[in-house]
Amino acid sequence: MSMQHSIPAHPAIVAKGGSIGAEAAGYLTMDASGRPIWVTDPALATAFASMRDATRAALRLPSSDRAYGLPLDVEFGAMRAAA
Repeated sequence: MSMQHSIPAHPAIVAKGGSIGAEAAGYLTMDASGRPIWVTDPALATAFASMRDATRAALRLPSSDRAYGLPLDVEFGAMRAAA
């Protein structure tokens, strides 16, 4: 007997933080050929179906990008609070 747990998928994006003397923070979007492009607006970022998918995409980027998966609703909530 197989027990499967239903885990709801939450949309997520890939983000990277900026540091002193480095690029500004950015959000990942993929161009038509599949190359990563960093944008400053999270609304333009590629939305992944789940945190798992976003994290996998982040781990496939060069380590110098130091990217991570971020729940989409958290990022948009932060944008609304700052406005």
